Amino acid sequence: MIANTREFEVLTGAHDYLREVVAAVPAGAWGAATPCSEWTVRQVLNHARIDQQGYGLAITGGRPDSDPFHPEDALAGDPSAELDEALRAVAEAYAGLPAGAEAVPTPLGPLPLSLAAAAAAMDAAVHAWDIAVATGRELPLTEELAEGIWPVAEHLVDHLRDAYQVFAPARPLPEGAGRAEALLAFLGRDPHWKP
Repeated sequence: MIANTREFEVLTGAHDYLREVVAAVPAGAWGAATPCSEWTVRQVLNHARIDQQGYGLAITGGRPDSDPFHPEDALAGDPSAELDEALRAVAEAYAGLPAGAEAVPTPLGPLPLSLAAAAAAMDAAVHAWDIAVATGRELPLTEELAEGIWPVAEHLVDHLRDAYQVFAPARPLPEGAGRAEALLAFLGRDPHWKP
């Protein structure tokens, strides 16, 4: 079981960050623009929810309830509650895996446990950051969380960018950037994006 491993700590940290950011969204901000071109805060949250659902269900052979790239669908109810359900399911699925598993099923294909958990964490953390900056919240991506995610970004992102256009081109690294800014720039985000 991986519940007390570094991989699980990174995933838990990303989920906690996403929950914190969503809980802080002002009532009137769900339609605000985000760093994800043409997507609102509500759409980014639903995309993140469906992606997390996909990470959890991949382990059991299931599929998400909708397409994450058409996030206008769903989230008709309480966004925090719908998100929490998906995050709990992912945490339970990963907690039940044997430490050191070499072929964990993910929406990106089988990955070693350390990369699989970090990939789910990367998705949750980056979309949490998207929502935080879109709503003007002072809830930055932490250096510690970015450090835990960095290995999977180096391993996967260029391939995903080239093969599936999932990420925008990497941005130039800001001068004096820390790990969080460097990760965001590598993922094609402007670390200083403003609404």
